[in-house]
Amino acid sequence: MRPRDSALGTLLSESLSSFDREVQPLPGLASSRRRCVLVEQMLESIHRVHYPRRLALRPHSARRVDPNDPLFDPLRAAIIHRNAGNLDEACWVVFLFVHFGKHSRGGWRYLREVYGKNGDPNYWTWANIKSNVSEFRSWLSDNLVYLSRKSSPGGFGNHRKYESLNAYADNGTGAAIASYIEWVGGARGHQTKLDDNLIATGGDPKVAFGALFNSMVVVKRFGRTAKFDYLAMLGRLDLTKIEPGLAYFSSATGPLKGARLLFANDVHAKLSAAMLESWVAQLDSRLGIGMQAIEDSLCNWQKSPDSFIRFRG
Repeated sequence: MRPRDSALGTLLSESLSSFDREVQPLPGLASSRRRCVLVEQMLESIHRVHYPRRLALRPHSARRVDPNDPLFDPLRAAIIHRNAGNLDEACWVVFLFVHFGKHSRGGWRYLREVYGKNGDPNYWTWANIKSNVSEFRSWLSDNLVYLSRKSSPGGFGNHRKYESLNAYADNGTGAAIASYIEWVGGARGHQTKLDDNLIATGGDPKVAFGALFNSMVVVKRFGRTAKFDYLAMLGRLDLTKIEPGLAYFSSATGPLKGARLLFANDVHAKLSAAMLESWVAQLDSRLGIGMQAIEDSLCNWQKSPDSFIRFRG
């Protein structure tokens, strides 16, 4: 544990103990070692959750927004677009950030080359793609061999490793992007989509998150993790006032296993997702670190509950 985290780590450990005694037993933390490892994972997750907000406070080079520039960075680009009042482009870049992910060796290559139209200065901005989906899919099909080349490291990120660049298959990038544009409403834009959602949910950030999460079922290749990550990042970057109030365990794998391990000391325990969501929400109220950090930390903790490993991606 890093020295700067010592005080918070102690507080989290004490809060877990009091929750165990007073609210719901936590048999998965029977050993002090397991408790320490979970606390360390929580601290790591807190840093990850807060990173985009800290990033938003720093100055950034304008070169960060251009996918054809070596300095391109999707999160910094989203921040710059947000600060310039271009919510459409900010949200669009976040979607691409989640869809492609960051490859362990190739970095952002897939994202940069698809978004950047292989170096074309008139690249696939939201303004260029929202009404030209057929043209985009044709371009993607024509460039598939080059984009998939083995001579340059590239690929989808760890959470997206089963995705495809295919332009026309139902499980490909073309279908994912086309369905996302349809979900947003094309020319209506992200501002209208997100504002209408806030109005319909009474401005409650957690209810608003849930409504968007459920509505994204129409976005192809965006399962539970992608939807959660995308919407959580919109909130973390202050692109709309939303935050998860639940862990959304239905269809989850890692986080659900983590919750079962925590509350039953068995990753295969027959505990319903709804019950675990309720218990985790109570735990969130006690810890006060936010559902994003709890969901992320449970996912990583269950991979190695007795020995702390710093996971990335």
